[in-house]
Amino acid sequence: MSKGKLYKKRAEMIEAGKAYTLAEALELLKKMPTAKFDETVELAFNLGIDPRHSDQTVRGVVGLPHGTGKNVRVVVVAEGEAADRAREAGADEVGVDDIVERIQGGWTDFDVLIATPETMQRVRRLGRILGPRGLMPNPKTGTVTADTAGAVQAAKAGRVEYRNDRTGCVHTPVGKISFELDRLLENAETVVKAVLNARPSAVKGTYVRGLSVSSTMGPGIKIDVRSVTEA
Repeated sequence: MSKGKLYKKRAEMIEAGKAYTLAEALELLKKMPTAKFDETVELAFNLGIDPRHSDQTVRGVVGLPHGTGKNVRVVVVAEGEAADRAREAGADEVGVDDIVERIQGGWTDFDVLIATPETMQRVRRLGRILGPRGLMPNPKTGTVTADTAGAVQAAKAGRVEYRNDRTGCVHTPVGKISFELDRLLENAETVVKAVLNARPSAVKGTYVRGLSVSSTMGPGIKIDVRSVTEA
């Protein structure tokens, strides 16, 4: 089945004009025809923020109770004991100058980059490469830390970062389509709660203007915003 046909068949299963509860939407998602790979399930928030203002930025990290279903590649820029602890915790790559040089050469084949406060001076020069890809270490997301072991373990266990884009939207994975419904729902509810709690104090009026859930190759299923904000 081609992507176009698969998408169309899935879209036909969505009731026109209906806003589903989160549980209903995920249940419908799992009933749809499957692709040839285990698709990622993603929540998309349309937020009533003005991304041009720094005091209306929505950004943070959240640990998914049941993980992401993805093998997360973690790279750590550290030396000495911090480097040793990162290796013991399961980091895929650990180093300083060699890691920096590889990234300067265009290497970004990893999902999370962690740095110690001491090495950030060297990592900052990589901002033009890492920034657009959302890979720049940041204290707010726990990726600039002396506790390299804890940061590696959190990333491997299912820690995901969320941040608004230039249009005020947030896209966050909540698992794989193969997950049991109750696990997908718990992951999704955890992300919704985190984004709601991250509401900037400067935002006035409606914070969540729209919410939908989709799989990698599927159409978005509209969520009833009141059903999740009131819950």
